[in-house]
Amino acid sequence: MDLRDVIIRPIISEKSTLLREDNKYVFEVDRRANKTQIRQAVEALFDVKVEKVSTVSLPGKLVRRGRTEGYTKARKKAIVKLAPGNTIEMFESL
Repeated sequence: MDLRDVIIRPIISEKSTLLREDNKYVFEVDRRANKTQIRQAVEALFDVKVEKVSTVSLPGKLVRRGRTEGYTKARKKAIVKLAPGNTIEMFESL
């Protein structure tokens, strides 16, 4: 898997904004990616040093529209803690 395919998008929410105070950033990642691949992708794409990676697998939720039912897509979230003194410039303008 190519490193650019590992990270899908950053997750911008109230909780992820509060986590930035602890130097933690939240990304949606490919469901097949492991922690080592996520670490390598963040270090290569943003030129920072990663201290710790935590992952959360989120199953799809049941959605009903009248009589029909379906599921939203399952996804995987990674919470990346950077080493002290490192920041990702993309998030600083938010």
